[in-house]
Amino acid sequence: MMKKTATFLIAMLAMSACGRMDHLGKPPSFSANQQTPEHVAMLWPGLPMHAQPHRAVDRSSLWSGGQQSLLGDRRAMKKGDILTVVIEIDEKAEISNDSARARNGTEELEIPQLFGLPQRVDQNLPAGASMAEAVTIGSKSQSNGKGSVKRKEKLTLRVAATVVDVLPNGVLSISGSQELRVNFELRELLVSGFVRPQDISRQNEITYDKIASARVSYGGRGQITDVQQPRYGQQILDVVLPF
Repeated sequence: MMKKTATFLIAMLAMSACGRMDHLGKPPSFSANQQTPEHVAMLWPGLPMHAQPHRAVDRSSLWSGGQQSLLGDRRAMKKGDILTVVIEIDEKAEISNDSARARNGTEELEIPQLFGLPQRVDQNLPAGASMAEAVTIGSKSQSNGKGSVKRKEKLTLRVAATVVDVLPNGVLSISGSQELRVNFELRELLVSGFVRPQDISRQNEITYDKIASARVSYGGRGQITDVQQPRYGQQILDVVLPF
């Protein structure tokens, strides 16, 4: 049993160290952009398009309603199309709570007559002692509480996302990622969610507040991030220890 536990702990430590070994003495590696959901969506040929016979007026017209035309709708609408997600978060929340409670309680129990038992016991008690007032209980409690929460977040980003799927109701499933490496630190931006085609602007952009089930992640990895993170052993002790 001890051998299995030790083997499991060694395997867990080895797996946790794999991420840091990637940038040991070198900049962190970029994630592969091949065979990603975005890449697969771009390679999808789509359903076969059956061209409608052109009328004489179409052949002689200077304008076309196609997506590639001058006045065509260039917004993302099918699998593999690309659109720009604009993330501008400037939120502030402040919560403050105060609570106070006080309670006093006193209880007295008298048994002057209990089948004559108090009188019999009083005969054997010292002078001045009596069982008439057998029990007296008093209690007092007081509690005060105060809590305060302050949060302020500001984030302004733009990232290109790809339509990875078109749902039966016409809603577009999008996914996008962006990585920027500066020296030995890599910043990573991930965004995904569901958007309605009519919410996409004529500039082929959509704001984050119009994305349903939006998932936005802005973080990174590298040597500076490793130094700022507590060790794995410390994190485990923080979870296990009750103090």
